[in-house]
Amino acid sequence: FNTAPVVNKMALCDIHFHENAEHKGGLFTTFAGNGDGHGYGTGFKYDGVLAEAERAPISMTVGASEHGDLEPGDTIEIHFVYSTAQATLGNGLGTCLSDATGNPQLRVEAVVAVLVSQGGADFTKMAHIEEINGLNQVPNLPADLGEPVVYAGSTTGPGYNEKGSPFQVTWSVRPDVVKLNIVSVDAWLKDNPFKEDHAHGVRNLVTNPDLLSQIN
Repeated sequence: FNTAPVVNKMALCDIHFHENAEHKGGLFTTFAGNGDGHGYGTGFKYDGVLAEAERAPISMTVGASEHGDLEPGDTIEIHFVYSTAQATLGNGLGTCLSDATGNPQLRVEAVVAVLVSQGGADFTKMAHIEEINGLNQVPNLPADLGEPVVYAGSTTGPGYNEKGSPFQVTWSVRPDVVKLNIVSVDAWLKDNPFKEDHAHGVRNLVTNPDLLSQIN
């Protein structure tokens, strides 16, 4: 399928993140383990070493769910999802569709981050949404995390371990990792238009050549 338009020609429709990276490459190649069968405890972690202050425990629980919570030192993969449909902001990828366009062109700008208890970027600022030229945009989308790897794929998540997703997605994955302040992640989880309150599980890494697209 054709590559989706550039970000500023599409409407942001969803922001969510997964605990550990769904992609393997760049600075996130450390395997997290086989996981619990629901997409948690697997995926890939940041390869670097954090300072002791960055890994220091915090006196709050962040993103708690039945699968646990987030702690300093954890890796997340953030998905900024864009659509060519007249998309709205809301919970889930359904907001990226419209009655007029059942299978729109979709683009995911992927940012891998490691959570730190001191310092780090402010996720509420990174994920700040503005309407620009009539389209919802994220003006602070990181542009300093290396040349993104762009490929043709599909939507992810542990629900697609055994079957392919029907939605075609142009992926743009940055190879470097940003440090994010975990308190700012907590603030975003408590107040965002997508009703996101915890990290999603990850899909297993796709290694079957028959299911992979060409990456130039």
